[in-house]
Amino acid sequence: MRLLVLGGTRFLGKHVAAAALGAGHEVTLFTRGETNPGLFPEAEHLRGDRDGNLGALAGREWDVVVDTSGYVPRVVGASAELLAGAVERYVFISSISVYADFAEPRDEGSPLAVLEEPTEEYHLSPAYGALKALCEAEIERALPGRALLVRPGLIVGPDDPTDRFTYWPRRTRRGGEILAPTPPERPVQFIDVRDLAEWIVRTAGAGSAGVYNATGRPGEVTFAALLEACGAQEVTWVDESFLVEHEVGDWMELPLWISPVEVEARCFQLVDVSRALAAGLTFRTLAETVRDVPEWTGKAGLTPEREADLLAAWHAR
Repeated sequence: MRLLVLGGTRFLGKHVAAAALGAGHEVTLFTRGETNPGLFPEAEHLRGDRDGNLGALAGREWDVVVDTSGYVPRVVGASAELLAGAVERYVFISSISVYADFAEPRDEGSPLAVLEEPTEEYHLSPAYGALKALCEAEIERALPGRALLVRPGLIVGPDDPTDRFTYWPRRTRRGGEILAPTPPERPVQFIDVRDLAEWIVRTAGAGSAGVYNATGRPGEVTFAALLEACGAQEVTWVDESFLVEHEVGDWMELPLWISPVEVEARCFQLVDVSRALAAGLTFRTLAETVRDVPEWTGKAGLTPEREADLLAAWHAR
């Protein structure tokens, strides 16, 4: 298979390229050449810019393109139009954030978010999901019936730049009393970047099309199971109402926790993935994912001082 990756030197794109090369496919990476430019010398490297400089792609053909770096409909539409006659399959990495809400568990047929006002700002923006949904529509318009739209949940594992999962293994390694949100049986849902990348390459090579949620099995991993896999010894389970009262920020300040105040997000970690499972999505062990978390200190998670203050207040209540 001749595979073009739009991106390919950061996180998911990097692992897609590695999985494709490892499977013996011919890989071309289209990047600006600014991030990890020395990666994958065995691949072909084309230089350009998603926004206005696609010239290096003109006049070429591939079997499949995997778009790991599309966020703005205008930009994604330009690449889809250019590549419509150059590829058999367009694989777009979207997000489960495309769904209008998570008041209930969602599947691929659930209502999508709608952009209320025109914008191209997507980083940590409420418009992120609606923009991704519009990107999907651009690709379907340009390549009807030839689009594989992948909607991951939280992607974790080696090279993860977000720290939303990384916090828990790192926090456990630091030792001491660990604050965790009740209930211990709360489900958490994520996917190892390597499992996702390998499945994308296999599924694209099989000629599949359509929409697939791609994250962990809903309900399979709980907060307690995650902390056990991390090797946590001293966990204090703090009531959610206490966390809300003390204005603890969910998801980023206390990663993987979703505040009960966020009613429309309560099922964010219960997304249905039965279609992807039927299409061959598999998972490595939780222990392996936890083991391969890097040691660096990220921006997400409670600071040691904030955690200590919260624990002191919890014990003194």
